[in-house]
Amino acid sequence: MSFSAVIVAAGEGLRAGPGEPKAWRNLGGRPILRWSVEGLLAAGAREVVVVVASDRLGHADDALAGLANWTAVAGGRTRAESVQAGLAALSAGATQPVLIHDAARPFVTRTHVERLLAALDVADGAIPTLPVPDTLKRGDGIVDETVPRDGLWRAQTPQAFRLGKLKTAYGRWPAGEEPTDDASVMERAGGSVAMVPGDPLLMKLTYPEDFVLAEQLCGARRIVRTGFGVDAHRFGPGDVVWLCGIRIQHDLGLIGHSDADCGLHALTDAVLGAIAEADIGEHFPPSDPRWKGASSDRFLSHAVGLVAARGGQILNADVTLICERPKIRPHRDAMRARLAELLGLPVDRVSVKATTTEGMGFTGREEGLMAQAVVTVETPL
Repeated sequence: MSFSAVIVAAGEGLRAGPGEPKAWRNLGGRPILRWSVEGLLAAGAREVVVVVASDRLGHADDALAGLANWTAVAGGRTRAESVQAGLAALSAGATQPVLIHDAARPFVTRTHVERLLAALDVADGAIPTLPVPDTLKRGDGIVDETVPRDGLWRAQTPQAFRLGKLKTAYGRWPAGEEPTDDASVMERAGGSVAMVPGDPLLMKLTYPEDFVLAEQLCGARRIVRTGFGVDAHRFGPGDVVWLCGIRIQHDLGLIGHSDADCGLHALTDAVLGAIAEADIGEHFPPSDPRWKGASSDRFLSHAVGLVAARGGQILNADVTLICERPKIRPHRDAMRARLAELLGLPVDRVSVKATTTEGMGFTGREEGLMAQAVVTVETPL
């Protein structure tokens, strides 16, 4: 089911101790805000609105660089005002499911989202909940009473609603009162809210010790995938070949429907393979006249965008070009720089190598050229 999402990240997080507001602190080498955005994109969000303090709008561009389908808007004085600013920025229609999520809960997954969306079939809202395991006491320094915990639950985020119904519910909320979560707004408006199983890993980072625990957990929430690609093209009439995005003068050309850039084609297939997205021919059929003579950097950029849309990131790439001629070494640094630009990587994570087949086979006879590529990609579980 398609859904939109609002991530609230405008608070200061004073209980987290000194330092940056918690949404902007690093967890496992990435901003906590990025974890939440990546998790919802990987779960299938069609759009994500991130609500931040007005002086942090520029920070969002840095924290979420390389990700697609998100926008940032300035929040309000309270959480409720920030949520409403996020709702107003969505492009979805009134019946579209929308998830409201706190940026400080970084470990959201597709499983959490699917439970919530399924519950919207029978209720106006849905929240993940956990039973209260501890004995509850009421008092101030001295215990006044023991509170029965039967029927008590801890509410988490994300919380799911239909966009139009949540906007209407917020419109009915009494001025001067501050809701503790979005479900309470729907409840006050008379809407039904379903409870689905929560997850201890949907922990909210509130106190300094929470960050220590989250740092230990974060490595288990990501997976590293490897993709392999191979491509070959025959030589034909011409005086230029394109390899790894670089134009090289030669006494022959490479024959292909696009610009026949073997290096970019193999690399594109490697990226697609790492995320199990078929091959380059599925996305750009050679029978489609739109791609005749097309620059192959378009193909690689498309594959990189698919990784970003899943909340993933490319870690490194290694390309091997197999040919007798043209000589690759004079162009290798330019190739690495171009590939690094297309992949959004530092150049020291991109390798371009060349080898020959010692005169054997079609490459040895200089009938054509071959490229192989290996890519590693990190994505949410």
